[in-house]
Amino acid sequence: MRAVSLWGAASAAGAAAGPLVGGALVDVTGWQGLFWIDAVIALLCVPLTLRTVPESLDPTRPRSVDLAGTVLIAAVLVPFVFAVTEGASWGWLSAPTLVCFVISAASVVGFVVVEKRVRAPLIDVALLRNKVLVGASVAILVVAGCINAVMYLYLCSLYFQNPDGLGMTPLMAGLATLPAAAGIVVTAPLITRFVDRLGARRVIASGFGIATVAFAVFAFVDASWGYAAFVGPLIVLAFGLGLANGPSSSVATACVTTDQVGAASGISNMGRYVGSAVLTAVTAALFSAVYTRRHVGSTAVADALAAGFSRSSIGLALFCAFGVVLSLLVGRIRPTGPPTAAHYATAAAAGSHTVPTRPTTGGSAVGERGAGI
Repeated sequence: MRAVSLWGAASAAGAAAGPLVGGALVDVTGWQGLFWIDAVIALLCVPLTLRTVPESLDPTRPRSVDLAGTVLIAAVLVPFVFAVTEGASWGWLSAPTLVCFVISAASVVGFVVVEKRVRAPLIDVALLRNKVLVGASVAILVVAGCINAVMYLYLCSLYFQNPDGLGMTPLMAGLATLPAAAGIVVTAPLITRFVDRLGARRVIASGFGIATVAFAVFAFVDASWGYAAFVGPLIVLAFGLGLANGPSSSVATACVTTDQVGAASGISNMGRYVGSAVLTAVTAALFSAVYTRRHVGSTAVADALAAGFSRSSIGLALFCAFGVVLSLLVGRIRPTGPPTAAHYATAAAAGSHTVPTRPTTGGSAVGERGAGI
């Protein structure tokens, strides 16, 4: 839990540095600098990784790559995100939107079929029967989606920098996100203590509950709000999402056997990126639909932007409320039915030990090496 929480803090530090450095690069070099900086970071990280990260190669696994599964995952996500993003302008029942959804659904079926047959599947489908792993991965999906939707989509790009919103420059918008990132960094060292006292389920549920309240406050945004009005809810939101993120990531890898940790980590991290893509697309579509409807209806641009912000926040609040219910339901999963012979055998094996004895005068069969109990 401590390791995962520190990892989360490092991610939050990167999230804080990203908008800040990105804003400076846009002001100094133009948007092209945003791509060159990635190349520089990669050049630094490759030798650092080779020097510090121990190898974890599994010699029993085949070396082949699941190319079919990789293509099908893309075929699931790309049409879905495209349809959600463009559905408002195309029409939700229009042919292009429905075709995208059909392709996405068919690709899900194809992915499951392929993963059951390939030698080295991208995802071990059997792991999806682990309800705790699936629940934790969905919780991670919601957390990552909410963070990306807030920090990188409508909060920074569409509202803070819009001339009819807060009118910030890219650098100022990057600085404006620091309180939220700082909230996640400060929360990370406290997570282990909270989990030790309350348990992971309660901490995750509490985190989603706090985030729900913060989004509910954002539901009252209007054009008169200045930046100071956003700071408090932003910090509360970061604290809540930070509480939910760390334990969810830890549970995802703790609920499987040691040899399945890598696969479980892959599933949970895939949930993280799927959530980032899907929830960001859904939030963008909702924001755009509300803004367009209000603006076309002769509402002032500033009021239309605030309305889009408000309705998007309500949508994200519903996702976080779902996270509360999900964490409570997953925590209630228990083995069903009476114990079987296998359960008793496992319990006996877990308590077995050897007691040293001496042979009795009667010629007992118990040897000097001990008796297994």
